[in-house]
Amino acid sequence: MTDQREKPISSRRAFLSASAAVAATPVLGVRAAQAAGHGLHRQAPDRQLRALLREIDPNRIGAIVTRLAAFGTRHTLSAQDDPARGIGAARDWIFEQLSTYAAASGGRLTVELQSFIQPVSSRIPVPTRVTNVVATLRGDTDPDRVYVVTAHYDSRASDVLDATSDAPGADDDASGVAAIMELARVMATRHTEATVVFAAVAAEEQGLYGSDHLAQQFRDAGADVQAMFSNDIVGTGDAHDGTAADPRTVRLFVEGVPTAETTAEANVRRSVGGENDGPSRQLGRFVHDVAENPQTGMKVRVVWRRDRYLRGSDHISFLLRGYPAARFTEPRENFAHEHQNVRVENGVQYGDLVEFCDFAYIARVARVNAAALWSLAQAPGTPTGVVIDTTRLTNETTLRWQRGTSADLAGYEVVWRETTAPDWTNVLAVGDVTAVTIDLSKDNVFFGVRAVDRDGHRSPVAAPRPAS
Repeated sequence: MTDQREKPISSRRAFLSASAAVAATPVLGVRAAQAAGHGLHRQAPDRQLRALLREIDPNRIGAIVTRLAAFGTRHTLSAQDDPARGIGAARDWIFEQLSTYAAASGGRLTVELQSFIQPVSSRIPVPTRVTNVVATLRGDTDPDRVYVVTAHYDSRASDVLDATSDAPGADDDASGVAAIMELARVMATRHTEATVVFAAVAAEEQGLYGSDHLAQQFRDAGADVQAMFSNDIVGTGDAHDGTAADPRTVRLFVEGVPTAETTAEANVRRSVGGENDGPSRQLGRFVHDVAENPQTGMKVRVVWRRDRYLRGSDHISFLLRGYPAARFTEPRENFAHEHQNVRVENGVQYGDLVEFCDFAYIARVARVNAAALWSLAQAPGTPTGVVIDTTRLTNETTLRWQRGTSADLAGYEVVWRETTAPDWTNVLAVGDVTAVTIDLSKDNVFFGVRAVDRDGHRSPVAAPRPAS
């Protein structure tokens, strides 16, 4: 049965003629594709990245975690004007530290306090000033392309509205704040092509209010945020619960079906089976590719979920606005050390204390983040406008995309995998073109396109959508 929108092609010659008539599209026969295509290999860190990773200092990270815990509580509703205790003191200290990093950046890193009044809402009983501390490292050649990494600097006790009890929040989430601050320090003196934003956000425990504001600011500005990472509870690979420690693994939660998917997009996804090819899922594959190596010393365990059961982190604020986003977290949590008043009960120590953090582990998580951010910021942007031609019934596949604007763009690669495979398995360099036809059936495999620069940096993959 022939769909009225498609016309069968009777011969190979007719196919080639049709392709030439539509566009100057390279045509690769199945033998050529199989000969030229090969298995994917992970992207090895370049020389600059290896040097950057060596500079990440567990001792500095430990000092940050210890200092943040010493503010007693960082509850969103705690004091904002006490110089020694409360969220205001923590805010000012983070700002001062990031400002010292900015001073060494030659003007590339700038730091701001992004404040707003959160009206009465869930877990916010009175109008409350919420402040994000945002450090922006402006890219040299492609500054409008943005990558964001966050952690939340607020903390909480057992009662989510208790703003006075001690809530040291060492793991949740001084660990994440220490990681992103150390990233800002080591990257501040380096040049990136794209812009990288390091943000310590507030009011996460009250309902993601700080990150929600940050994400909306980007959306209102029309920012091209191509990836976002939340580092939340990255303090240790040892759950301190009698189970075996796992100090070389970090989990990365990535959604499949996009949170912000429209009804029309859902219909297309269902028709082509794109549940595993959303932008965040591609981001997870990218991180696994560039950040699991001897230089980071870590295994990236990619989890195909938006987040853990009954919990959520600041990446959700970005997902809601259609930005690709993911969440880093430690391999096994100890819930006696999260959202608990500090106490000993039946011989069990409760509370989120510094003693349960492993600074070397946090440093390795920071290296994973650094590998991902550096690789993203130095590579061309993710291809846009990628489509797969569905105007005709053929056993070949025609892909088209828009050429990127990166100054050092070298060309593109087409990747593919079996529909049952979790990761891309084959890659084919197609050159600096914006269309290609391959004698492999689009019905049998999933395709994607990624950009490559002259130094071999590769972008995340963009999956195509059907188009005429």
